[in-house]
Amino acid sequence: MPSHIADSTAVHPVPDRHGLSLYDHDAELHTLLALYLPADLLAHMRPHFERLGALAGGKLDELAHIADQNPPTLTLRTRTGIDDPQVHKHPAYVEMERLALSEFGLAAMSHRDETLGWKGRMPPLVKYVLTYLFVQAEFGLCCPVSMTDSLARTLKKFGSPELVERFMPRFQSLDFDTLAQGAMFMTEQAAGSDIAATETRAWQDAHGQWRLGGDKWFCSNPDADFAMVLARVDGGLPGLKGVSLFLLPRRLDDGSANHYRILRLKDKLGTRSMASGEIRLEGALAYLVGEQGRGFVQMADMVNNSRLSNGVRAAGLMRRALAEAEYVARERQAFGKRLEDMPLMQRQLQKLRLPAEQARSMVFQTAQALARSDNGETAAYPLLRILTPLIKFRACRDARKVTGDAMEVRGGCGYIEEWSDPRLLRDAHLGSIWEGTSNIVALDVIRAVKREGSLLVLQAHLEALIEDAAIAPAFAAALRDAMVRAAALALNAANEGGDRLARQAASALYHVASAIAMAWEGARGGSAQRIAWAQLVLLHRVLPRDPLAASEVPHDWTAPASAAVEA
Repeated sequence: MPSHIADSTAVHPVPDRHGLSLYDHDAELHTLLALYLPADLLAHMRPHFERLGALAGGKLDELAHIADQNPPTLTLRTRTGIDDPQVHKHPAYVEMERLALSEFGLAAMSHRDETLGWKGRMPPLVKYVLTYLFVQAEFGLCCPVSMTDSLARTLKKFGSPELVERFMPRFQSLDFDTLAQGAMFMTEQAAGSDIAATETRAWQDAHGQWRLGGDKWFCSNPDADFAMVLARVDGGLPGLKGVSLFLLPRRLDDGSANHYRILRLKDKLGTRSMASGEIRLEGALAYLVGEQGRGFVQMADMVNNSRLSNGVRAAGLMRRALAEAEYVARERQAFGKRLEDMPLMQRQLQKLRLPAEQARSMVFQTAQALARSDNGETAAYPLLRILTPLIKFRACRDARKVTGDAMEVRGGCGYIEEWSDPRLLRDAHLGSIWEGTSNIVALDVIRAVKREGSLLVLQAHLEALIEDAAIAPAFAAALRDAMVRAAALALNAANEGGDRLARQAASALYHVASAIAMAWEGARGGSAQRIAWAQLVLLHRVLPRDPLAASEVPHDWTAPASAAVEA
């Protein structure tokens, strides 16, 4: 055999990362976990992270591809002519449901006293790290997982003791045959983000039971066991004050179908594995959740929890896209060189790393704020209240660009459906739409500044990170200056600038917060790379710079962490 043929079989010219663990080959994740999680919990969870990382890089990725290529279908009637809408899911999707909901307990974890062998409630960060790994293979299913988790949270918070006692056990279950999935039915043709335009009706029948009537236009996981639904009570107040929240069961107590129909499934750009449909409520039985007329406030709690999950998923998509690009650049050769040794490729990869790592740091920071808020810390809620829309706004937008630019690194193969790149790109575009478009979420950042006093709390939190990081004075001063200017912009948007400055202010706060978080992580975790990324975020996302200048990093910031961190 000629030597050149033998050489060509040793290293294939088309690199394929399939089969590599998405946990084992993520050194930065290991560094962050050691920094944010208690040592005993991390030691307990490490085998589970390893298992899910291996699945996500192999079997789960295969299932996700199959489910993406074989989307769910809908039958409306039985063969004997009985109306009985049924969503038919591919076995690959069902197997992924079993992994997410039963084996790893992603939806039930926050509502159980024991999960994965750990006694006591898991901190939110564990759930989000598992989601972060899972979503790198499968995005669509993570929507029902998030909605189920969020529905259970909202039910516990606002539901009557009778409702909670009756239905919560199914949301806490890990038994695949008995556990419940959740959904939220909010959107109508004339009521997307404008909840005040809700037209779905609610009334009480002769037995005092609540009934719902009307159409819901975009319902993901439409055949869920339960859904939270917004409806306007007959004879109630106009606007938001007339909207109430209801729990809608798929099946009635006798096992028969509730009085609503799935009219059709949506033909979507992405999240093809997961069904989304249109619902017609025809006197469906439902249960009032919380106080009548407070539906918007109560649903907002569910939406905010889902928005955080959206940010986690965007971070996961960026991580997968980046990891694929880095692998191709390391293993692929052109013109006698590895791609990663070429200056333009090095620059391109760095432009992918920055937003991916920003999002990852914001995931950890926001999950930590959620844990503190749930534990009753007064200052943690306003911090969570601003971090959540920040990560939803910026990370979801960044994911669209990162997945697209990462596809380019693979070249023509990246455009082929056999690879993960097209699926990542399609799925990434949904993050900026559901649970509030970018404009709506940017305005929510400003609302948190106005109503919750979140800006001062955020500044105090970031100042504490700078102090604890003990970084070089010049770097600390640059971070503080950026923080002051971003806060001033946000105040301007809240007090004088009106809606027109909301997006600019949200981006500024996100970039500054992520830079400070990465600087703290780099200093406390001994990661010179995170220090460097924090510096580059300031340079490329915050500081004014000459677009014609060739310098990459300010001269007094060029040293690695050993010089950037004070002794």
